[in-house]
Amino acid sequence: MSTYQNISATELNKMLQQGNVRLLDVRTDAEIARGKIPQADKLPLHMIPLRMNELDKNIPTVFYCQMGGRSAQAAAFAAASGLKEVYNLSGGIMGWAQAGLPIGL
Repeated sequence: MSTYQNISATELNKMLQQGNVRLLDVRTDAEIARGKIPQADKLPLHMIPLRMNELDKNIPTVFYCQMGGRSAQAAAFAAASGLKEVYNLSGGIMGWAQAGLPIGL
């Protein structure tokens, strides 16, 4: 069975700078309205099972939420569904912000 890997905000920032990674925000619209990681696409947690076919299985995919719990669920589901390189942002957007990395609206 495939699994996912937890990564830090610093590791995610390096991946984003290198490109060829998809970043997915699994939070609610209300949470996203308070700020998001600029390169992220929105994919609410409850929609993941319905939209898995939209995700490219060959592109590294990173999930994040507020603190890292919901995105860990998303990452586990995605890995079990066949995505090859799946990551969860440890600490979520809170960890990203604490690392001093940019948050956009």
